[in-house]
Amino acid sequence: MSADSVGPVVPAGLTAPRSRPAALEAMLRDLEELVTCESFSADLAAVARSAEVVAAQGTRLLGAAPEKIVIDGVTHLRWAFGIPRVLVLGHHDTVWPVGSLQTRPWSVADGIARGPGVFDMKAGLVQAFHALASLPSLDGVCLLVTGDEEAGSVTSRALVEEAALRCSAAFVLEASAEGGALKTARKGTSNYEVLVHGRAAHAGLDPGRGANAAVELAHQILAIEGIAAPADEGADPAVPGAGTAPAAPGAGTTVTPTVLAAGTTVNTVPALARVSVDVRVPSLAAQERVDGLMRALSPRLAGTRLEILGGPNRPPMEESASAGLFALAQRVAAGLGLGPLAGTGVGGASDGNFTAGAGCPTLDGLGAVGGGAHADDEHVVVAEMPGRTALLAGLVEAVLAGAGEGAAGTGAR
Repeated sequence: MSADSVGPVVPAGLTAPRSRPAALEAMLRDLEELVTCESFSADLAAVARSAEVVAAQGTRLLGAAPEKIVIDGVTHLRWAFGIPRVLVLGHHDTVWPVGSLQTRPWSVADGIARGPGVFDMKAGLVQAFHALASLPSLDGVCLLVTGDEEAGSVTSRALVEEAALRCSAAFVLEASAEGGALKTARKGTSNYEVLVHGRAAHAGLDPGRGANAAVELAHQILAIEGIAAPADEGADPAVPGAGTAPAAPGAGTTVTPTVLAAGTTVNTVPALARVSVDVRVPSLAAQERVDGLMRALSPRLAGTRLEILGGPNRPPMEESASAGLFALAQRVAAGLGLGPLAGTGVGGASDGNFTAGAGCPTLDGLGAVGGGAHADDEHVVVAEMPGRTALLAGLVEAVLAGAGEGAAGTGAR
């Protein structure tokens, strides 16, 4: 039996299709089609091939071909029906290099689907297609599937923000949090590179003539680490770390030195050193605080100077951007008999940060239930796919019908 003959899951407002194996089998066939077409972000040819497969699947289920948008070689897809009011957002690129299928082949066993990108986020795309195909009308829907989210959305950010500015709700098909929780807040991200310029000298004959960039970098790493505010964003911004207390790992603002390098040879005082810094913030105020302190860093050793590159990348998706839509999701889930929904904030960023930053109420984590994103144990719980599909369909239908206008109005606009 073909996927076409089975059709998508039932429309929202009816019973959740957990006991409909034919519909689930159709979704799994579509998921296999996407997973077995590898789409490593850095391989533009692979992303282009993936876009063709995604476009064909979407055309079959939605009855319309997408607009193909290629920017700097990266292929994005956009379906727009009428004047957009609801944005459904996903990506088809993955972190897995081409060839990963050889060691992590597609499989479904004991109710678990595996394969590169299955959880992040090709199952989310399948759920989006089936959810939208189940609606009586797509008028007012924009479905945007980008090709470089895993690489930082460099070429797609403008597309995401443009779409968000025109809509009253954005539903992001990134994978769920632990236990299937929706993502009601995401930290914003900033990325910096701190360069220390020193002066080279022979390490044995005359080290005093040098200005050791590596030693200066050590001072800067300690200062950078002190910028974090893991427990209390109300700490005195003039005193990094002041007023903070022990907190759960990853809570509050994190400022993490990551990749570093210095020197050229073992017998030369390093003239250049550098460190990359990953920053995660819960609020715009925290992002601005960190940016100011990073740019205020000053050298400790004579003869050295600092160069600060980078800055804020994604704004935070604060809870206020999702509160109304999460309440709506709870009502829709209850009507479908899906049980209570959980919501949580996470440290990872997505394109939902951009939609929320553009002022569009945003609910994230509506994709697959499973785990292991970017890891060897990446997997999807297949029994959850129809229920999540029905939830998305119900949310889109409710907003299009005006039931979510009050909820959407509590966003960041």
